[in-house]
Amino acid sequence: MNDHELEQLLITHHRDAYLWARQCCSYEEDDAKEILQLVYLKIYERKAIYRAKSSFKTWLFSVIRFTAIDFVRKKPTYEPLDNHQIIAYSTDDNEHINYIRLLKLLPDRQQEVLLLSFYHDMSLSEIASVLEVHIGTVKTHYQRGKQALRKILEKDHDG
Repeated sequence: MNDHELEQLLITHHRDAYLWARQCCSYEEDDAKEILQLVYLKIYERKAIYRAKSSFKTWLFSVIRFTAIDFVRKKPTYEPLDNHQIIAYSTDDNEHINYIRLLKLLPDRQQEVLLLSFYHDMSLSEIASVLEVHIGTVKTHYQRGKQALRKILEKDHDG
């Protein structure tokens, strides 16, 4: 793949890459920008090389995830997610749902699987590749995450 093709793929996937970087660092915007910059630098310096074993997006998300893990691990302080609000409105004008709050109630792996599936439109096999786990593990976390969210939403709606 030449530099122009690589640049076009990065441009095509930039928005999704940025959103995934934000999700990998607890929605901290500045950290996401830094992580994405580190990822692009790794790619252009050929420290991360796309070998076409999966889709480009799957590979890129994997590079972002591992870069974010290293970045967060080295970061001296953490800002709690509670300081950020992402609210989606339902069809009922008076009802709103804070999806970050709901997702933060789930275990980390279930959060990652649901985010990749619903927000980044990845298949379960692509998610398995990004997270470097077996497809069965992804299916388990996917089902358990959906069930847990359903119970939380039903409880919130009833109570």
